[in-house]
Amino acid sequence: MEHDHLTFPLLLRSIMPGEIITFGTYPQTADGTDRTPIKWRVLQNSGSELSMLSEYILDCRRYHGEGADMTWRDCVDITWRDCNLRKWLNDEFYNSAFQAAEKKWIKTTPCTDNGEGTPDTEDKVFLLSATEIKKLSDIPGKDWRRAVGTDFAKAKKPDGCSLYVYDKTNKDNYVLRNGEEAGCSWWWLRTQGNKPSRAFFVGPSCSIRSYASVSLARDGVRPAIVLNL
Repeated sequence: MEHDHLTFPLLLRSIMPGEIITFGTYPQTADGTDRTPIKWRVLQNSGSELSMLSEYILDCRRYHGEGADMTWRDCVDITWRDCNLRKWLNDEFYNSAFQAAEKKWIKTTPCTDNGEGTPDTEDKVFLLSATEIKKLSDIPGKDWRRAVGTDFAKAKKPDGCSLYVYDKTNKDNYVLRNGEEAGCSWWWLRTQGNKPSRAFFVGPSCSIRSYASVSLARDGVRPAIVLNL
């Protein structure tokens, strides 16, 4: 079930976890010239707030680091507070995806669970944390963790980022899209990984992994936002 954001006032309180809402726009074709409505999956409806995660991987970016010739070996110790991906989400993405009228709905969300000993943040747009992905969702099962990228996310970027798309035999790593099997991609979580130069991500078969080098150029971005009801 999909809702248009223009009818939000009538529908917000009855939206159930697992439903899909359109809100904001972002390029989704390979050449990036479109402004396609973003589909969001509702994770939780508290009655006063709506927690949502983009249904598709919308882009491919490093957690931290810039430059076409960067490799995973070029990673540095970094926190969510100071990483390039957080800055991009709350600046470039936020201002590109949402109009002024839409921004009024978006809550500034306190983000904890950013990693042991790392600072808390307050963000308009964020990534889920390792704890949130286990606890936040009112949706039973793990299927919603499986994600495929838009054509724009899959397109190779000038900074060298190129979304990894699963192309092996394990059927747990595919979703049906328009009646055809589409290979899933891995996507970042905000929590610092098992080393300060790594971050958590959602990996094969909906697993939560802790060892992605922050300079990897293969992982996807599924932004999360909270709307004030």
